[in-house]
Amino acid sequence: MEVKRVEDSLTEQTYLLMPKHSNGYGRLFGGKLVEWIDEMAGIVSRRHCQTETTTACIDNLNFKASAKTGDMLVLRGKMTYVGTTSMEVRVDTYVEDLNGLRKMINRAYLVMVSVDENNNPIPVPGLAIETESQKAEWESGMKRYALRKQRRKEGY
Repeated sequence: MEVKRVEDSLTEQTYLLMPKHSNGYGRLFGGKLVEWIDEMAGIVSRRHCQTETTTACIDNLNFKASAKTGDMLVLRGKMTYVGTTSMEVRVDTYVEDLNGLRKMINRAYLVMVSVDENNNPIPVPGLAIETESQKAEWESGMKRYALRKQRRKEGY
């Protein structure tokens, strides 16, 4: 089975927050951000396995700060862990100021599954771990995978 690098599917997308993305207080709707995060994870996973993918779960979604109308939002997605048919994608969201400085406002981990034309899970390429940071993400991903497996047994 083929092995891919994290950089092979690394994806970044920038949005300008408009009034249609915001609530009555001028802050980004959380649901809109979740939509963009899910799209980002879909793109990263499709690039990694070169098949259609589907979202199996949003494992973790932490809102650290808000964003407001007029802010530039940057989503950055990357592969962190792969199993047999599933992949874990980390999506970080930043507000970028006019000087290009970024402040993280959200981090999410999503599990994506590679599927065939009948929506049956199919094997995914491996992931080459090349840096200490990638190794730490992989090890954390293994722990999250084990925890998700345990939760399924418990009926979560």
